[in-house]
Amino acid sequence: MATSAGSQGARTARHGVLGVIRLALVDDHHLVREGLRLVLEGEPGFEIIGEAADHASAVDLVVTGHPDVLLLDLTFPEGDAMPLLRTLRARQPDLRVVVLTMHSDPETVRQALAAGAAGYLVKGAQSRELIEAIRAVARGDRYLHSSVTGAVVEDSIRWFEAGAMSVREREVLSLLAAGRSPAQIAEALDISVHTVRRHLANISEKLGVKGMNALTRYAIRNGLDRTGS
Repeated sequence: MATSAGSQGARTARHGVLGVIRLALVDDHHLVREGLRLVLEGEPGFEIIGEAADHASAVDLVVTGHPDVLLLDLTFPEGDAMPLLRTLRARQPDLRVVVLTMHSDPETVRQALAAGAAGYLVKGAQSRELIEAIRAVARGDRYLHSSVTGAVVEDSIRWFEAGAMSVREREVLSLLAAGRSPAQIAEALDISVHTVRRHLANISEKLGVKGMNALTRYAIRNGLDRTGS
């Protein structure tokens, strides 16, 4: 599913009349990279300029090879690839990155997009979807695999609803994320424990997140622990 990102500008000029898309493959599994080559090398208008199996090699590949589109896994032996994604985009702002991963949870998708990914596919995607994603991001659009679009929409709704929380509700959630009990929150805010529990119930209803532990994880994950008190 491709979505427009507005002006295509420099990217259209960069590909030129022939529209050759220069690709880089970054995945720590040789078999995955080999499979991607088999799918992409025969596709008209694609040129694979290199591949990398770790973070350092990926940075070198981007700096020296200047690919148009880079396919990136998110899991490497040296750690999560979100910092790598930000580094690659900082080194080459014109780079379009398609994340190709096993992770389909909305939080990971949101983090990848925030870090600079233009496309997101799960590894169960079909070859034609991969090709469509590459072409979409190369022309300046975004692409989300159909398996994650619904979850991303739901996550966006939650963020909108979180924005609709009152100042007091944010204070309560912030203190909960900081490890405070309802009694401690009540003392800190000079309100009753009953009022704290009512606020938590309202927050839970707005976010669709049930239980104290789940609310705490949600607040920390979404930076709400840094707001309020």
